[in-house]
Amino acid sequence: MSRSLSEKLTAPELDLLSPMLSQEGDTWTASFQGLTLRTALQPIYSISHKRIVGYEALIRAFDNDNSAVLPLHLFQLPSTNAENLLLDRLCRYLHIRNYSDLEDQLNWLFLNVSPQAVTSGSQADSFFGQLLKQTGLPPHRIVMEIVEQPTDDAEKLKETVAYYRKLGCLTAIDDFGAGHSNFERIWNLSPDIVKLDRTLLTRATEDHKARQILNGIVSLLHQSGCLVLLEGVETRDQALIAIDAGVDFVQGFFFRRPSTDLEALTQSPTNFDELLDEYKTRNQVTLDPTRQLVDFFSGFFRDAIDRLVSGADMQQACLELLNHPAVSRCYLVNDRGIQIEDTLISDLGARSLDPRFKPLESTSSADWFRQQYLRQALAQPESLHITAPYLCVTGAYMCVTLSLGYYQDGELRVLCCDILANPAEPGISPD
Repeated sequence: MSRSLSEKLTAPELDLLSPMLSQEGDTWTASFQGLTLRTALQPIYSISHKRIVGYEALIRAFDNDNSAVLPLHLFQLPSTNAENLLLDRLCRYLHIRNYSDLEDQLNWLFLNVSPQAVTSGSQADSFFGQLLKQTGLPPHRIVMEIVEQPTDDAEKLKETVAYYRKLGCLTAIDDFGAGHSNFERIWNLSPDIVKLDRTLLTRATEDHKARQILNGIVSLLHQSGCLVLLEGVETRDQALIAIDAGVDFVQGFFFRRPSTDLEALTQSPTNFDELLDEYKTRNQVTLDPTRQLVDFFSGFFRDAIDRLVSGADMQQACLELLNHPAVSRCYLVNDRGIQIEDTLISDLGARSLDPRFKPLESTSSADWFRQQYLRQALAQPESLHITAPYLCVTGAYMCVTLSLGYYQDGELRVLCCDILANPAEPGISPD
């Protein structure tokens, strides 16, 4: 590597990089410090569209014996910022050269760019605009991936992301959910796409709580205006978890491994119909228990409300409900969401009380209007509603809540009943 490399990078960058590329048949390769660099692509699929919508470009390095060199070793070769910048730009140049020659003229090309390269150089990486102009690849087909990690110059990073967007490219945050990732980066950069790190999926595969957190993260990112891509999908179960989480795009070995055979990749179908049919079947099974709870407890609720309307107190009216082995507590709420009197706790509920959460137990005059189950009952009286399992604030335990709005003396009230989602005692079920 020439000692005047830093000086050369201030000259037209494409003139410096072009001699480092050569064509082998239908593909391009590049030379860097004695290694041959090739483009590998990995398809990215839209679950809803059931087809490929993009490809992530990855670099593959080979020595003189055509033996593979780990990417980690390749990116350890540069010893200066100038060499880092050169390698980053050389990879992008190579990928765009190869992608421009593919028959696929519709889908996105995801390009990785290191924060060091983004925040180095002049004129917000003007090299990239020159590259797109020379190769003729439309900028709207490029997704610039920025690895989620701290950067010494956050403002420069923000300016560079704005530059890519001004060019017409999409931007993505990579590896969100690992290391230093946080929502502040999302708010500051407003990426079009967020790629979730595979560690989130690995945890969700092993832990049901982590799966709920994954679903919550996806929901928050959607509310932030970002499309969500889950990478690292390696098994059928993980593919179904991704579908259930509500992500927009998936990527991983289960669907297709990265390949340097670029033309073959554009002809790689995946049977999403079969996956989605299995998800629908599984989802129907998981919904059935809640439907069964509504059907089973409907009579109990009607009887309790008839007694309340007839003048019985809560203890008398809800006796059968409280005696049922699945019920933990009952309470009554007015049309403003304010609880009337204190909560009635069943024997099961009393045995489940955790003394650590005693400050939360008394709920007299509590305001439950923010809860969806209450708003639904107020909006649709006479219909029994049920929630998905959620964390109850009165004791930090998982439960489902049944709620039914009714009129008494011209006033709208809501009878609510909590059922433990994971009873500690075996054999507790509605029937």
